[in-house]
Amino acid sequence: MRALWRAAFVIARRDFTAVVLSRTFILFLLGPLLPIVIGFAFGGLGERISRSDLRPAVGVALAPAETAAMLRAEHRLVERMGADALPHLQKAPLAPDPRAQLANPDSQVVAIISGSLTRPMLTGKPEDLDRLQGDISLLATAALAERTLRFVPVERQEVATSLGAQAQARLLIGRAAQVVIFFLTILLAGMILSNLVEEKTNKIIEILAAAVPIDAIFLGKLMAMLAMSLVGIAFWGGTAFAIFLAVGGQPAGLPAPAVGWPIFLALALAYFTMAYTLLGSLFLGIGAQAATVREVQTLNMPITMGQMLIFFFASYAVDHMGSPAEIAACIFPFSSPFAMIARAGQDAAVWPHLLALLWQAAFVALNCGAVTRELFGSELFGHAPGAFTGATREGKPGLFEQAEGGTLSLDEIGEMPLEIQPYLLRVLEERVVRRIGDGKERPINVRLVASTNRDLQV
Repeated sequence: MRALWRAAFVIARRDFTAVVLSRTFILFLLGPLLPIVIGFAFGGLGERISRSDLRPAVGVALAPAETAAMLRAEHRLVERMGADALPHLQKAPLAPDPRAQLANPDSQVVAIISGSLTRPMLTGKPEDLDRLQGDISLLATAALAERTLRFVPVERQEVATSLGAQAQARLLIGRAAQVVIFFLTILLAGMILSNLVEEKTNKIIEILAAAVPIDAIFLGKLMAMLAMSLVGIAFWGGTAFAIFLAVGGQPAGLPAPAVGWPIFLALALAYFTMAYTLLGSLFLGIGAQAATVREVQTLNMPITMGQMLIFFFASYAVDHMGSPAEIAACIFPFSSPFAMIARAGQDAAVWPHLLALLWQAAFVALNCGAVTRELFGSELFGHAPGAFTGATREGKPGLFEQAEGGTLSLDEIGEMPLEIQPYLLRVLEERVVRRIGDGKERPINVRLVASTNRDLQV
């Protein structure tokens, strides 16, 4: 086991330094900041637009006294309800036919009020009338009751905390953490695929497999990509926090999650790690079986869509704390990180998170071990179409079949997983090979040469 971890760290250090010290890593770090800058730019533009008057304009073509009363009523109601709640009124010249005024190219109103305050007539397009009729009725009523309408003062009684508002704020924090972890996992875990396919194309994987156990290759690549992702998250998080402070944000004003900010952030990092390694192990299996980028994209899509469905399931469970759906989301390994981070925002208990992290870590180890065993067996014996996660659609012949009539050399035979050795013994004794997931036996005629650098115990 110590040799396995030592080899995995060597692979991880190699991949990590190769990526982090490259020029493209700078673009990787700066790429996500571009949407943030654009968001702030368009946010300022949107704020300026929202400050401009985009309310529908309605012309008031009443008697001068009634027009003034309508404008005063609008002013009083806007002070209480806000400028966006009511249409904007403006004076319009008295005319016998409001329809002719609306047909004028210089008209800047969508409707015209004519008649009188007691019997107002609103002229405009049907969809505009449906939208404005209630507001105009309210304004006319307020104008008629101008002298008798008095706003009742409301006394204020302030409290330090509101449990309802606190619960709502904690729910929003949990949802936000869910979304951030999900998108970071989807965006970053997919990089393992491209890295593995590139090295398979360059025959680097075969060179590594001849020097270190195959388990160490997959574990090392997972560790390297995770470390690189954590570097990116630290950079993006620090930049976002600096921008938050620069625009005048107050960290003390943010509502605290139930477990407190330090524990919540630590749990968010731990759950991202679990979600990343769970999904990354599946992507490793896909990348090891895919020979081309097209195959990677074809096999990647179902897993990504499945992960999105799992995320939606975990998001649904947030609103139903303690329900069977929420418990199931916490137990199912692939949805557990998203469901548990939402629970951390709403429930102060810490021990469920320790159990969840242990359960997720155990499943990561189980999943990685299953992937490496399947891939090792697939390389030697081949596999049937769809035999396991990541198997190609057409199936694949193994090394024994490809070496028919020749010699097959197995280097570092001592590193072969114990689960594979009985199948290899059967091939040597019966001279037949059976692909994974296939019951058909194929006779072979192969000379086998094995070597190792250690003393094998009998």
